Amino acid sequence: MTVESTAARTPRRSAGTKAGTTGAKRTTSKKAAGAGKSAEPALVQLLTPEGKRVKNAEFDRYVDGITAEELRGLYRDMVLTRRFDAEATALQRQGELGLWASLLGQEAAQIGSGRALRDDDYVFPTYREHGVAWCRGVDPTNLLGMFRGVNNGGWDPNGNNFHLYTIVIGSQTLHATGYAMGITKDGSDSAVIAYFGDGASSQGDVAEAFTFSAVYNAPVVFFCQNNQWAISEPTEKQSRVPLYQRAQGFGFPGVRVDGNDVLANLAVTKWALERARAGEGPTLVEAFTYRMGAHTTSDDPTRYRGDEERLAWEAKDPILRLRRFLESANHADEGFFAELESESEALGKRVREAVRAMPDPDHFAIFENVYADGHALVDEERAQFAAYQASFADADGGK
Repeated sequence: MTVESTAARTPRRSAGTKAGTTGAKRTTSKKAAGAGKSAEPALVQLLTPEGKRVKNAEFDRYVDGITAEELRGLYRDMVLTRRFDAEATALQRQGELGLWASLLGQEAAQIGSGRALRDDDYVFPTYREHGVAWCRGVDPTNLLGMFRGVNNGGWDPNGNNFHLYTIVIGSQTLHATGYAMGITKDGSDSAVIAYFGDGASSQGDVAEAFTFSAVYNAPVVFFCQNNQWAISEPTEKQSRVPLYQRAQGFGFPGVRVDGNDVLANLAVTKWALERARAGEGPTLVEAFTYRMGAHTTSDDPTRYRGDEERLAWEAKDPILRLRRFLESANHADEGFFAELESESEALGKRVREAVRAMPDPDHFAIFENVYADGHALVDEERAQFAAYQASFADADGGK
């Protein structure tokens, strides 16, 4: 696999293409034209689904020095993140949260990339980056407070260099680009990373971010978690080429990584951040993974995808993959896994108790800050809602 430097002024090709090619091969066959998608390209992989370590000449150097303790740390991060995520899903089902966007199956992409960051790097997430938030030291209960409606995020973005969750699809890529342009003018060697999904890759904001970051050589890594389903829309309905190849149209490298391989995500993100710090501009990383659960708890994935697909990806589970490697390399024993299981249960209990101790959201906060100077219609709606709320007290005999 070859990745070209942005310093070259010759036509660029995206990472993953063979020498002498300029991207996906054109085809005139009716079958290919009708399918609207090219053959799946090779991706960067350092750990196979069976937990076997495979060599990669370009990316091994970023993980060759990793210790057994650090590997156990990556495993711990993924296990605890999944436990937290499962507890959040259960809490939503029990009526404690308004909504929840699960990261199930995407732990390796988030933990691998999150642990590649320096403290002074800045993160712009969407609304599913719970694993990255964990890596940045954000208390999980703050995430749940937002989905419960009791706060607007609950953490100071500058305290963790982790921006508040962004619900508007793709807009954070422009925020990240502007921030990256700013720190360049400040003379900083920090880098910026923007997370988004395959669905957001079709948004105009993302294309604009690609344009500005390329023109201004901004130190930003665009990290796309391609979980293959933008709610119910498969990736092939959005792009005729693999998403990482879009970068070549904007003049910077793109690379596809096995999104279920935590080591590969760690290595590729380190490489991309290294490029950014060296003044080589933006990089698009496509972490090819799978959303094992629903898009959010309001979604039913059984309506648009089959069990066969899900089961095939469950066999590539990122946590099981690293566990197999740890066991085969004698980097962890049963005592470690048992202790982690206890820690996982304790985290679930802490999260559950913290959420249930949170106050109910302020029912009238929705009417605040709608207009700068107030509005008669909003006042009328507030009064109607107050009467509606009072009706419950009347029905309970004033209790």
